[in-house]
Amino acid sequence: MQYNPGWNSSSVNLLHVRAVGPADTLHYIWSSIGAPAVLLVATESRSSVLRVNWTQLLSPTPAGAVWIDPPSSVVYSTAVVFTKVFEYSEAETLEELFYSTYDLSDFSWDSVNHTLNHTALTAEFTGIPATDPSGSFSNGSLAFRVTAYEAGGRDGPLPSLLHTANSSKVEFVLAGVAPRGNSSRFALEVATVEETGVAQKLRSARSIDDEYTPTIFEMLSLVAESQNDSSTLSFLQWKATAYGSQTPRREDGIQCRSHGLQAANWTLPVSSIVHAYFGEGVGSTYTISAINISFGGEDGKVYQEKRYLSWSALLGFGQPPKDTFSPLVISIMAVALGTPMVMLLVGSCVVLFVQRKRYSEYDPIN
Repeated sequence: MQYNPGWNSSSVNLLHVRAVGPADTLHYIWSSIGAPAVLLVATESRSSVLRVNWTQLLSPTPAGAVWIDPPSSVVYSTAVVFTKVFEYSEAETLEELFYSTYDLSDFSWDSVNHTLNHTALTAEFTGIPATDPSGSFSNGSLAFRVTAYEAGGRDGPLPSLLHTANSSKVEFVLAGVAPRGNSSRFALEVATVEETGVAQKLRSARSIDDEYTPTIFEMLSLVAESQNDSSTLSFLQWKATAYGSQTPRREDGIQCRSHGLQAANWTLPVSSIVHAYFGEGVGSTYTISAINISFGGEDGKVYQEKRYLSWSALLGFGQPPKDTFSPLVISIMAVALGTPMVMLLVGSCVVLFVQRKRYSEYDPIN
């Protein structure tokens, strides 16, 4: 993990996470320059490195300021941008009342260097609006917590996402932000940037097993598929839940919904890191898709009471991890389904034995 490689100032944030494999390298470049975003770049070289022209990156025309060297080693690249946070509530007419949008490209962000943990491979981007007329952020903040992984495993805290060494986690957190309505709910807009020939698809998988995330039976994945061979290139995966506590329990669950993946025909909000890597082709040569993920129950009172919201998602390369039944669940199912069958077989045998024994007490008439 490198913070602002080649730059001594902490007035801006760029975090480079580099994972080296047997014959390839994965690059995650997180930044809060403009809208918070992450570049995901896969190369077929163990020696590929990130290059940054800082003077150009911080200029009004950042195109070409970020690249991977050697460029020929890059086999796939994409970006995920966290663009806006919406706050809304339902009026008496059941219509949704929207308040002024929080544009994340207009936020002021603390230095990530203060939260960087090279041992745990974690960092935190914390910000507040540059202007806050309502005073909602006077005692609160918005954050994106980043975690990298060296190996496969499962997170301990809920929602206990299953991860691989080819993935990282991002956690969206609202803490202490005063809602502007009596039953406010929030929604996060997430945009993706893909190369030509790659399409985004939203998948939903349901399971009867909620062992690791109690009462939650749905997993959603936003996957990038190659239109040539239908192979999955990258993903953003999350459970259909958020939580209203720093130490989440089942009862702290907040309803999470995904509102339709759309091709974004509007201009992508300012994100210097995306324009610096993909150039001016963003929106023309490259395709932009967006999805809104909302948090809150029918009345939105979970956040109103605790003023804390956290939502976790996994992002990475290749196929998203798939949960399978654990040995414990398989054993329970085997006992639950097998016991009635055994009892039925034993009962049938006993009945047959009793019947044969009863008729054997009589001598034949003829």
